[in-house]
Amino acid sequence: MTGKLYTADHQIFALPPLLSWRVTHTGTVPCDSFSVTFVYQKEMAQALKTAAGFVAEEEGEVMLRAVVDEYTVDLDGNGLTATVSGRGYAARLLDNESRPVTYQQATLAEILQNHAEPYGITCGEIAEVRAASAYTVAAGSSQWKAVESFCRACGGFVPRFSREGELLASPEQAGRTLSIGEGDPVLSCTLREDHYGVLTEALVIDKTQNQEFSVKNQEMIDKGGQCRRVLYTPGQSTWAAMRYTGEYQIQRSGEDAWTAEVTLPGSFLAFPGDRVSLSLERMGLSGTFRVAEAENRFDGGNGALVTLTLKPLKT
Repeated sequence: MTGKLYTADHQIFALPPLLSWRVTHTGTVPCDSFSVTFVYQKEMAQALKTAAGFVAEEEGEVMLRAVVDEYTVDLDGNGLTATVSGRGYAARLLDNESRPVTYQQATLAEILQNHAEPYGITCGEIAEVRAASAYTVAAGSSQWKAVESFCRACGGFVPRFSREGELLASPEQAGRTLSIGEGDPVLSCTLREDHYGVLTEALVIDKTQNQEFSVKNQEMIDKGGQCRRVLYTPGQSTWAAMRYTGEYQIQRSGEDAWTAEVTLPGSFLAFPGDRVSLSLERMGLSGTFRVAEAENRFDGGNGALVTLTLKPLKT
């Protein structure tokens, strides 16, 4: 992999051969991220001080466009090296706070025009979505929160960023499928099931109308779980809105309850949204899963490795 820095004064600086690197793709939040280490020379000082953007390329294809957060220069037993790290373009929206605002029957295009485009974000896909009622961006919300919450509440999907840095504000389409079985060089595999914080009940209360609606997670109740949250909605909420609020909270609480992490030799084998057909009989793991995160890393001792974080497909 090779890397380039883009400086604040619009200069391009090609990095020397990389001694080690890490590129993590999530497509959403937490942000995509990167870290690259290379031999430092004093002539690089100005480029590092003014570095604002980074591009990672593999065989001429862009693997990540990102903002530069930090650089360090280190003198130790490995010689004189520099390390640059940063985050994907979702950081531009996370780092900026929105004013509190209420929209009446807003469209997704209007939300993006006010909360994404002013921060240098290009939208590659925009779904035809309109709010059926008022949509409020609360005080203290980031611009990302303003966009993501609208997409979730009004469109039923999570916005994502492409590797090129474009915002994809539309339902995700299944990517390519990678098959991993007993005959593949699996270096490690970890199955994790975590019930902490998974709700068994969401009690939604409209204090203005003195009404309440309870949504229960029977699957977790059957597993012996007991975790309730009480949520308050704006006045004049409909039963449908209250039910959605409860179902949404239960769904979000269980998003990270089941994961599998598979490490393989190689790099950039799959990306978020791709599918993995997994068949590891010894672990009792079989089925098709969604790639939620892909961490690619390289160093001189271990070579190139990729760790894929898998989650169940949504039904």
